[in-house]
Amino acid sequence: MAETRLTKTQEDQWITQSQVFQIYNHFDNLPPAQQHLRLQLFRDEHIDYLTKGLRHLAPSFCVLDANRPWLCYWILHSIALLGDSVDDELEDRAIDFLDRCQDKNGGYGGGPGQLPHLATTYAAVNSLVTLGGQKSLSSINRGNLYLFLLRMKDKNGGFRMHDGGEIDVRACYTAISVASILNILDDELIENVGNYILSCQTYEGGIAGEPGSEAHGGYTFCGLATMILIKEVNRLDLASLTDWLVFRQGLEGGFQGRTNKLVDGCYSFWQGGASALIQRLHMIVDEQAFVSDEVDENDADSSQTSADLSEEEQCLGGNSPHADEHCSHEDGAGQRNPSDQVKFERLGVGSTGRRGNAETEPLFHCIELQRYILLCSQVEGGFRDKPGKYRDHYHTCYCLSGLSVCQYSWSSNVDSQPLPAAVFGNYSKNLLEPVHPVYNVVFERYKEAREFFMLPS
Repeated sequence: MAETRLTKTQEDQWITQSQVFQIYNHFDNLPPAQQHLRLQLFRDEHIDYLTKGLRHLAPSFCVLDANRPWLCYWILHSIALLGDSVDDELEDRAIDFLDRCQDKNGGYGGGPGQLPHLATTYAAVNSLVTLGGQKSLSSINRGNLYLFLLRMKDKNGGFRMHDGGEIDVRACYTAISVASILNILDDELIENVGNYILSCQTYEGGIAGEPGSEAHGGYTFCGLATMILIKEVNRLDLASLTDWLVFRQGLEGGFQGRTNKLVDGCYSFWQGGASALIQRLHMIVDEQAFVSDEVDENDADSSQTSADLSEEEQCLGGNSPHADEHCSHEDGAGQRNPSDQVKFERLGVGSTGRRGNAETEPLFHCIELQRYILLCSQVEGGFRDKPGKYRDHYHTCYCLSGLSVCQYSWSSNVDSQPLPAAVFGNYSKNLLEPVHPVYNVVFERYKEAREFFMLPS
């Protein structure tokens, strides 16, 4: 009988599962008091690791010279999720550095004097939004940035990452996200973006980076979030997208990024965040049905049903026959009115409260994901991809973002305190700040930016 040989992928999967379940078995055999300690978020150690990274990085980080705004974002966002902030001196240095990354013709490069790039523009803007305050937010030249976004726009509807660069779903998300949070999103930027995203949804249901490629967790989040922001999410095959998402959670409790790939802590947000967006879309559609039922019982006409729904609900639900009318509010210059920028806030704040603050079951196993993050990704100061890997700022950012998504996923109101049962481990020590699931910035900072950029320039 021929010997059965494992493929390299199967061998790697077996090794990873063995490492993870060894950690779980060791934890299960600990006395309750030690289990309690082991499940705590090492908050002080994480803040120390992150703050040191913002002040000074070792020479080995020179390979990330073109990603310095990303390092700022990963670190600042992680600190904000932990409920802390940097001191005034470090904040001023971060703002001044990012300002030097801002190109005179719009957009942000990977460092001072470097080519403006959509990825580092997104990272820089999110960093400045996370810092908040007049100095930080007013440092963004929105007029020039808008012109940069227009230059990156391609005739096929997508965006290029930089001048002469690749066109992909990531570019679409970073461009639309930045334009949305800065209140400079208009029809010219949106034109045909939805068609490009649709061309990237695969037979599996997930979204690829470009047409014809494999569905991927990061691109799926980017594509879904983009379609939400441009109010075309109903065009996606959401049923198959949901199926693809939920089957990416593995036996380890964490998420894989693609079919038959290994678990990775960063997908705690890319897949978990996309699942949270789908869940909140369902909540809005369910609430529309709830309101409709109430109206039917009162023998009211359909126009009253529409009037009872907030503008955000009509746009997000995507099922209103008058959705385009409700979602189009342009002035004579073709710019959207500031009120348009709040339409997707309900993805962050949940339902309008007609049914109270009722819980809604997440699409994935949140407790299992939290267990993977705390026991397998967390080290004493930072987070890692999986057991056997080293900590880094990228995985620290997205593990914490995913942890926050998990903690608030049961509630219909994302910025209300979650119930203790929704938080794995020590509630008071482990509870993080809520994130806005579309932009991945702490919700309070998003609200500040939204209010700031509604003011006349």
